[in-house]
This record gives sequence, C-alpha cells and structure tokens, in this order.
Amino acid sequence: MSAQTEFRASKKTKIKDVDAGKKPLSSGDKEKDKQQTLALASEIGLQQEMLYAGQHHKLLVVLQGTDTSGKDGTVKGVFNSINPQGISIVGFKAPSTIEKAHDYLWRIHQQVPIAGEITVFNRSHYEDVLVTRVHNWIDSGECERRYAHICDFERMLAETGTTIIKFLLHISKDEQARRLQERINDPEKNWKFDPQDLEERQSWDAYQELFASAIQATDADHAPWYVIPADSKTHRNLAIASVVLETLQALKLKPPPANPALAGLKIV
Repeated sequence: MSAQTEFRASKKTKIKDVDAGKKPLSSGDKEKDKQQTLALASEIGLQQEMLYAGQHHKLLVVLQGTDTSGKDGTVKGVFNSINPQGISIVGFKAPSTIEKAHDYLWRIHQQVPIAGEITVFNRSHYEDVLVTRVHNWIDSGECERRYAHICDFERMLAETGTTIIKFLLHISKDEQARRLQERINDPEKNWKFDPQDLEERQSWDAYQELFASAIQATDADHAPWYVIPADSKTHRNLAIASVVLETLQALKLKPPPANPALAGLKIV
C-alpha cells in the first residue's frame, strides 16, 4: 500500500478516531527509519531539481496541527536536501494591520509557489477557519462561507498548475503535554514555550472537531488531505517524506531537452 493511500483523509474522517501513535511505515528500528527518511529527502531533492529546471509545475505543501505537533521539525527533517533556490518556507503568524485590512486570503495568495518551486506553508489559510472559530471571532455561517472560498481558491491554484498536498500532523493530548513540559523543564528549550499554548490547550476538543470539519469540507482529489500520526517524530517525517515523494514522482518530471545550440561548443 502506498503512503498516499495509507494516510489519505476523506469526507468522513474523524480525527478522534485516528491513533496518533500508529506507525504503519516503521521498520521497528528507529535508526533505520531515520536513514530511510534521509534517503527519501535526498530523492525529493533530486525531483525538485527537475521541477526547477522544467519550470512547468509548482508544489504547495500545507502543514497544519496543534501546538508542538512538529511543523518546524517536519520542515527540517523532510525538506533539508532541496536547493534553497527551489523552495520557499512560509510561516504564517497573526495577521498584521494591513493584512487585516484585506480579505483573509490576500496574504496567502502572495505566497503560493511560482513555476518550478516547492512552497511549504507552516500553518496556512486554515488558521482562518480554526483559531477564528475556536475563539468565536467568526460564526458558523462565516465559517461555511470560508470553506467555500478555500475550495474555490485551491481549485483555481490546481487549475493553473499547482499541485497541492495538505497534512494534518495529529498528536495525542498526552504527547502534547509531554512536549510542553519538556520545553519548561529544559532551560535550552525555554525559548520555545509560549504561555498562550496553555490557553489554546484548553480548547483541545474544539480544535479536534474543527480539524475534522475543515478536512471534510475542503478535501478534494486536486487538494487532498493526509492525516499523519505524529506522536513519533521519526515516523512523522518518514510518512510525510513518503507522501511528498510519491506526489512528485506522479508528476513524471523530466529534465528539459538538451539545447542543440550547445552541441559541439568548446570552452577555451
């Protein structure tokens, strides 16, 4: 079974039913899994070179998840073999004053990949139907309208040459507690701790329900969701790297044809 099939979400996906500790791709040996991920990351880098050289395709990778779910770790572990010229990592924070003065997708559209590029969204436009809904900054009617906007937006991107893959990094509540406590206990990790994370943790159940609702409303063949069990950092990276590589391989990328004008050219 392919990784795409293993982790593919659906309109019926319920996050609470997904085992965050599941490791279906693991060999049972942590070091072997790490080496496999490195090999996959290297192959992703080679695929990206053909993507960059051909300038015909674009890949958008969306990473969503609760605090401590491993979005930063995924970026480091999966996309570390890509030429910096061919990848863009975008981290979305709370919108600025000027961003708030525009529609909520305005700042997102500016960051989508250009031809030949992979762009990774560390958080994304889905914050506008997650955080906003948890805190009742928008009501259910506006949330439904935004689901429709997002579906239209992603369809437009797909129809103009962007391949989209969306990942929910799913951790358990106990694992989040462990990771937050580690940030408190380890002085070298104190900088990672944000008291706001504890406030957001109080809305754990609401977030799980909203993740499921967002997936059910916006999953599509041209913009699929994958739910990645992420209690294991090693397996999380292995799973995401596998899906990304399968997605790139399905594009059947090839280097551009040789330039006949260079045949026989000698450098003296």
